[in-house]
Amino acid sequence: MTSLSLDPYQHTIKKPVSCYGVGLHSGITVNLTIKPAPENSGIRFFRTDLDDANGIPAHMDKIVDTRLATTIADKEMYVSTTEHIMAALQGTGVDNVNIELDSAEVPIMDGSAGPFVLLLKRAGLKKQKAMRKVLRITKELRFTSGETTIKILPYEGFKISGEIFFENSFINKQTYSLDVNSEKFANEISRARTFGYVEQVEELWANGLAQGGNLDNVIAIHWNRKGILNEGGLRFSDEFIRHKVLDLIGDLAMMGCPILGHVIATRSGHTQHLGFMKALVEAHDCWEIVELKTDNCNHDVHQLPLPTRSIEKQLYPFFTNQPLETTVPLPC
Repeated sequence: MTSLSLDPYQHTIKKPVSCYGVGLHSGITVNLTIKPAPENSGIRFFRTDLDDANGIPAHMDKIVDTRLATTIADKEMYVSTTEHIMAALQGTGVDNVNIELDSAEVPIMDGSAGPFVLLLKRAGLKKQKAMRKVLRITKELRFTSGETTIKILPYEGFKISGEIFFENSFINKQTYSLDVNSEKFANEISRARTFGYVEQVEELWANGLAQGGNLDNVIAIHWNRKGILNEGGLRFSDEFIRHKVLDLIGDLAMMGCPILGHVIATRSGHTQHLGFMKALVEAHDCWEIVELKTDNCNHDVHQLPLPTRSIEKQLYPFFTNQPLETTVPLPC
């Protein structure tokens, strides 16, 4: 038995909420609506501009592209730039919603998860009857790819530590560490914006990408590497690493449930995040799937192991589609 800040119950939102913005790469105006969903249904994206009755579940096995953002697909339908809204849902504590959009790309808004957090606050959270299922780390796992290292350690909570290094004096080396809860996520992470060098943005424009990118939604690092072009300046002195942590939270949300563990990432990006998640799924001896439980005597949280048969094939849909084996409540 252990006490956790993580609420043991699943949550959805109280009412539908909508927003609109441009797609970062398409430049097309996108209308997006987040709707309540039943317990154990997870997060699912629906394309209202297509004949899409089933939607695309937000699971890592649906990720098809990580080059410029995290893109998921199911058959001919795809949705790109999912990481910021996924981070907002994870950071706010939302388990079950349907996300409807009338284009192939989640709107970039201001380049952060902040607008989505405000949208979810406006909707309000609704506690559901089902208990949360979580992935609890029991043994250290280390993933390496080139200069990237991502490791995860046992931890009774969800903690993210990140480090980046850029060969210029403006960014140079930045580190950040956070015990993630809804308040800290909203105040310290959600408003950190995506960024890039000016010439990188210009190259994307020349190749027909980043058509919706501008100084309202991207931090543009000056050619001289001594400042940024955005008139308002930085929101945080270390906004760059904070945004990298935001992206990591959003990508890890594709595991399909909360994680109990401490993730430490050095020089990571979307491609490495997917590689890490795949390595984690395969490392059966490093984790267990558990369901959070409360008894009638106090508010402590009990973790009761769930079955792990055919784990590799069932991990992604397990959290929403697989029935639980009978568990015996712990005595008072």
